[in-house]
Amino acid sequence: MARQLRFNGMGSGGTGWSSVYEDAASGEVIVHGPPLTDVDDIAQLQHLSEGEVAVVVPRELLVDWTPKGATRQARILDLDEFEGLFRTFSHSAWRLETRRRFASDEATDTYRQFVETGSVDWSVEDPYCELIRSQTEQGKRVERVRIVDQPPTTGQLYLLNNAKRNSGLGEDIRNLWRVDADRLQLPAEDVWLFDSRLAAKLRFDDDDHLVDVELITEPAEVVRYSVIRDAAWHHAVPYEKFAARLSDSE
Repeated sequence: MARQLRFNGMGSGGTGWSSVYEDAASGEVIVHGPPLTDVDDIAQLQHLSEGEVAVVVPRELLVDWTPKGATRQARILDLDEFEGLFRTFSHSAWRLETRRRFASDEATDTYRQFVETGSVDWSVEDPYCELIRSQTEQGKRVERVRIVDQPPTTGQLYLLNNAKRNSGLGEDIRNLWRVDADRLQLPAEDVWLFDSRLAAKLRFDDDDHLVDVELITEPAEVVRYSVIRDAAWHHAVPYEKFAARLSDSE
């Protein structure tokens, strides 16, 4: 079975585009770079076994991008702590949504209304709306990129409809086709990035229920999510244009 490789980062250092990957399943680290070819150099390697290849990478690649603290324990937030992040961020909250459905959505009256009628009479007076509106009115940015399948799932169409309400709160919501997300090598993760300083990774069970939220503050991981954000945001389309294109193609 193929490894679940996650791109950590790259560095040139005059030796080509050397990179570090991490196997999401095993935790093993994969490094690639220009091969060591000089026979005198190879002769100095004491433990090079048959079938192994030596590569040359800049030192900063390993310093910056190899995983730190392999025994780090995940810090799990309860829902109150998670909500607190939306109250205390300083300038930006950005989300990547990659899921095809959310079980919590399907348990709501608004979801049933959407399935039955194709539209929703959204309320803008619930606590989430009040919180986000209070933050964006202070000039803070709340943004998200939603990945959409072709054809979209019912849950994705529901959230595209929901974007009208959240946009009215001051959120900037954009969409990206999954095929483009795969081309950009975006991870299949659901995560909030706050102030480019910490990340909150939402973790779901096999039935698409939210199980818990992991707080991530490790600098290399936060940088990785920042790189993901920049790539996704650059290629994503504002939800109004995305919805219009989707309607034109039907």
